[in-house]
Order: sequence, then structure tokens, then C-alpha cells
Amino acid sequence: MTSLATSHVKPLNERIATLGVFLANGFGIGAWAVEVPRIKESLALSDTSLGIALFAFALGAIVAMPLAGQLAPRLGSGRATALLGAAFVVMLPLPALAPGMAALCVVLFALGAANGALDVSMNGHASAIEARWHAPIMSSFHAAWSAGGLLGAATGAMLQRSGISVIGGLLIPDMFIGVLIIFATVLALRDLGPRAAATSSAFSWPSAGVMKLALLAFLCMLVEGAVADWSAVYLRATLNQEASVAAIGYSAFAFSMAACRIVGDVSVRRFGSSRVVALGGLIAVAGLALVLSLPTVLTACVGFAMVGVGLANIVPVIFSAAGRSTVTPAIGVSMAATAGYAGFLVGPPLIGLGAGLLGLRMALCVLVMAALIVCVVGGQAVRSVRLA
Repeated sequence: MTSLATSHVKPLNERIATLGVFLANGFGIGAWAVEVPRIKESLALSDTSLGIALFAFALGAIVAMPLAGQLAPRLGSGRATALLGAAFVVMLPLPALAPGMAALCVVLFALGAANGALDVSMNGHASAIEARWHAPIMSSFHAAWSAGGLLGAATGAMLQRSGISVIGGLLIPDMFIGVLIIFATVLALRDLGPRAAATSSAFSWPSAGVMKLALLAFLCMLVEGAVADWSAVYLRATLNQEASVAAIGYSAFAFSMAACRIVGDVSVRRFGSSRVVALGGLIAVAGLALVLSLPTVLTACVGFAMVGVGLANIVPVIFSAAGRSTVTPAIGVSMAATAGYAGFLVGPPLIGLGAGLLGLRMALCVLVMAALIVCVVGGQAVRSVRLA
């Protein structure tokens, strides 16, 4: 029987299954994002304390990411993704059960570890599928993640309006996530071709070109992570609205990002990768400036939607460029993805610590600077790889 490693048949079932995992992970992060303000209030946490708790989430992911990079070659990327997806399902509701700050830090460390490891594994598996698809399809996986974030945030807001408790706000979405992971595993969450040997080469020092791309990924996903965890907190404090209304910012962000990623590959082919990056950074800068300078319900919707439009296809473009800049695509994608997800996880605690010193609005100005750097240098960094 011909294996997928040697067959020219596109791995459709494997792509659908992996799309399901991206959707499930995004759904969980979206549900978590809209519950952050209620957890903060239920435990009477200050902005600084919340930042420390979110740092535990980031620390767990940073510890787990290198381990996940070694787990996939041993188990296979498909099996590793299924196993880590199950771990994410187990960990997601635990923050709602934390009785205090210390317990919250512990469970967020565990949740962060599961989420970070799953991020690395599912993107590696998606990269393997893309290589056998013989066409750029990475944006579609990220579109599924963004769609999941939108659905998770919308579901969380609906549950809050219905009077569901914090534990219900995480447990009910978690049941849906569990079904998706099981569906993906049963359908086709398996390996494509033989397993690669686990080596230390994946952790070698990157070239200057890859380092630039990794920095851009770090900055883009720093903004994305901060919006996920702090947009609802900022709008609730600024607008003095209930949690379900404050969640509208992240919902607008997630919706616009998902919509733009659906047409991401078409946009890159039409306008070019460097223009997508430079213009996207500029749109994100304008959206953040609008939200921070004139916070209303309307400007929150428009501004955060602009941020989603701007950032939507930058990271997929960076991943593709990083893959072209190394001997094998997997090495470059792995380096850029690790830097990007580090930014996604470091952003929220960084904003929390800054908020304790300067106030939340001033701390969020860091996101404007990050997007501006992407706008100014991102296009050239991607273009130089394309022309190399």
C-alpha cells in the first residue's frame, strides 16, 4: 500500500483533522480571554497580581515548548498533537476552581504548558501537511484558530449574559473542545510519512535573516496575546460596562482576523508578501491608536477589528518566509513559531506589570510601538528572504 510520504494524493482528511485542532485551541483561548476579568474580580486581584498570574501561564509554555519539540519526533507529530490536545482539554477549566492567587499561578502554569506544547505540535503537523499539499495553506490553519477564538469569545459572552458562573463559562466550552479533539483523532490525526529522529539541531542558533523574522513574529503575537487577555479588562475599566459588553473588543478582533485569514493566501499572491506585512502593521497601529485615544463601544469595535485585519496574515507570511530561509522549511518555521508564541505568552504579563507601574492605558501603548516596528521593517525583512 502506498504511504502518504510517497503518494501524490493530497492529505485531505489529515488537513480537516488538523483544522479541527486549531479550531479547538482557538475556541479555548477565546473562552479563557473573556473570563479573565471575572476571575480577576472574584479573587480581588490587582493589575499587577493578574500580570504575575499570567506570567505563570507564559512560564509554563516556555518550559514546555522545547519538550514538545522533542516529543513530536518520538511519538510522531500527529500522535503528539492528539495527546497534547487532550492535556489542554483537562487543564482549561482549572483556573475557575482556583481559591486564591497561589493556586491560580499553579494551574495557569499547567494550562500554559499544555497550550504552548500544543501550539508547537499542531503547527509542526500543519507544516508537514502543507509540504504534501504542494500549495500555501498555512493561513487556513490560522484562520481556523482565529475562528475558534471568535466562537469561544462569543460563547463566553453569551454564557455570562445567561448568568452562568465562571466555572460554567470554561467547562461548557471545554466540552465542545473535547469533542473536536476526539473527532480529529478518530478522523485522521496521524503521522505523514516516517518519523524524524529527535536531535538537538532544531535548537541551533538561527541566521540573521531568521532572527529578524523571529523578532517580527514575536512582536506581532505579543500584540495578539495582549489583546486577547487585556482588551476586555481595559474596556470594562474604561467604559464601566459589564463583562459581556467589554468582551466585544476581543470578539471584533477575532472576527476580523478570522475573516481576513480566509482570504490570506489570495491576498499574498495578489499584493505580495512584503506589502501584506507593511500595510498590515500600519493598519494595526491605527486601530490601537483609535482604541487608546478614544475608547467607546463603537471605537472599540472598529479599532480592535482594524488590529485583527492588520495582523491577520503577517504571521503566516513570516512562517512561510522563515521556511524558505533555512535548509529545510521545518527548521525555519520552528524558530519563527517559537519566537512568536513566546511573544503571545509574554505580552499579557508584560502589560500587567507595566499597568501596575504606569497605568493600563500607558502600558498598552507598548503595543502601538510593537506594531509600528513591524510596519517599518517587516516588509523589507520578508522581501530580502524572497529575493535571496
